[in-house]
Amino acid sequence: MEHIHNYISILKQTMDQLPSQLIADVIDILNQARLQGKQVFILGNGGSASTASHFVCDLAKNTRAESLPHFRVIGLADNMALASAYANDEGYENVFSQQLANLIDPGDIVIAISASGNSKNVINAIEEARKHNATTIGFTGFDGGRLGQIVNVHIHVKSKIIEHVEDIHLMLEHMIVKTIKEQVQSGANLTATVTQLPSVVFGD
Repeated sequence: MEHIHNYISILKQTMDQLPSQLIADVIDILNQARLQGKQVFILGNGGSASTASHFVCDLAKNTRAESLPHFRVIGLADNMALASAYANDEGYENVFSQQLANLIDPGDIVIAISASGNSKNVINAIEEARKHNATTIGFTGFDGGRLGQIVNVHIHVKSKIIEHVEDIHLMLEHMIVKTIKEQVQSGANLTATVTQLPSVVFGD
């Protein structure tokens, strides 16, 4: 029982440190993307790939409304044939960036989920997104890694416990989608101005 109580207690403490304003900014960014017909790409490896797929499913299905356009959301971890072809022929570090190169347009949104923030294929995807003037969002844990340094909006889970990081990343997608769904149901004005995004400059 002690292990269970410790898990829950530490998880609660980590959740209390989440950046509420940045989460609200992500919701606003997604609402604007919906209204402007921009594409939303979501990606991650391993457990984060599962969270990315879940996010795509929820955002596409659970936010629908007759009065609004549907989200144009695409999961980059869901096509095994394409991912394995890129991995086999061009290297696993390019499985996401090459998919983006085929599809991304200026103003699109790319959400990258990585506990460490250092997966090379995730970093390459964000670098590709930046070339096309996309808005980039990163969900990380641990110290945020390289991903936290190069995205426009960084949602950092301040934990070195991988299970907690992945728990909270999934909770964040549920929180974001549920908020958007409730905004739609309440008839809220979705055209709020998004907080000015920070300028990100690539460097060593």
